[in-house]
Amino acid sequence: MMNPNRLAASTPFFYGWVIVACAMCANFARQGSAVATLSIFAVPMSDEFGWSRTAFSGAVSLGGVLGAIISPKVGVIVDRQGAGRVLAIGTLLIGVSALSLSWTNSLLWFYIAFCLGRMAFAGPFEIAVTSAVANWFVRFRARAMSYTAVAHSLGLTILPIVAFAAIELWDWRAGWLGIAALVLVIGVLPNALLMIQRPEDVGLRPYSGQKNRTGIAAATSGKDAAAEISYTRREASRTSTFWLLIAFSMLIYPVQAGVSLHQAPHLIERGVSLAVAATAVSSFSFTAVLGGLAFGHMEARLGIRRSLAACAALMAAGTIVMLNVSGPATAYLSACTFGAGIGGLMTLLPVAWADSFGRRNIGAIRGITLPLQTIAQASGPLVSGVLYDTTGNYDTSLMVFCTSGFAAATLALLIRPPRKQRSA
Repeated sequence: MMNPNRLAASTPFFYGWVIVACAMCANFARQGSAVATLSIFAVPMSDEFGWSRTAFSGAVSLGGVLGAIISPKVGVIVDRQGAGRVLAIGTLLIGVSALSLSWTNSLLWFYIAFCLGRMAFAGPFEIAVTSAVANWFVRFRARAMSYTAVAHSLGLTILPIVAFAAIELWDWRAGWLGIAALVLVIGVLPNALLMIQRPEDVGLRPYSGQKNRTGIAAATSGKDAAAEISYTRREASRTSTFWLLIAFSMLIYPVQAGVSLHQAPHLIERGVSLAVAATAVSSFSFTAVLGGLAFGHMEARLGIRRSLAACAALMAAGTIVMLNVSGPATAYLSACTFGAGIGGLMTLLPVAWADSFGRRNIGAIRGITLPLQTIAQASGPLVSGVLYDTTGNYDTSLMVFCTSGFAAATLALLIRPPRKQRSA
């Protein structure tokens, strides 16, 4: 088996694209514990066991909190030991989680099994994928990150369909087995075998799009290297940019998770069939692919502030349409609008962090900021579940999420790059 360091030196193209491919595999497999995937199981599992929506949603929130607790330590591990080990172990945990969910016979078992995967989903992946791509790309970082967001969205497109097909052919237990198989096959080996922490570890430099003496686009120029910024965790926390990005995350992520988990049950209660609801979830995910690619290329023109604001506004608009779903057409329209915003969000927020504070300490910085984002994300499904059990529908929670989305869009426009003497 070839050593990845030798492989990096011998590839006829910049090895950073292998890193992107590994991150894409991880991001695809990660969706085994996504709320959109879980939403396909909400009705059949709740109906079989007689669970309330609050009880069902609580597993997402608890798993998110557990992910937040381990995130600071994970960030340090990623900076010191690299993203590959974290992504391989995290994917393995998600695969084991899905396998265990197929054996669910009680609410306690459901919580234990799902929280195992959700904990990995909520903490390690966000940090490790961002760190892996940010370390290998300075210029074209948004473009490289958009490809990992594409894999994220493809996972959200394919895995719910796999789950739905298995449920229709057999039952929901078979659905979880299908998810487990895909997660384990696609996610573990590439990251265990091929991931390298930094280009400097193998004598390369981050990607610039320029040609080196061998004709391979690889190294940053001296000018680009000098322009790199580098903040420590302490320095970053003293900037307004740091706190504005946190505030933006805490406003928009309850919208992302709260709508994603409950969209299928909401559509079914509006008279849409399970088949249409499942394909709407997948169309939302497919549109996120297009949104991620589009925003990854548009960010250079619009800037990160306006791009993030546009993403949040699209998500808010999607919730407005969802409030007015009356059939398949409006179901697909709401899903596609919301999905385009999520695709942009998944692409651009990691870029905003890396561009603002540099790549050297990005794991440690995200390790202390991600817990707040994760807790905010965990609150969304719980808010939806509680309001549903209180009011008997999802209208109130959708109105809350719409307001939060537009507030996040407004806040994004206030974000400015931090000011610091750039490293020489």
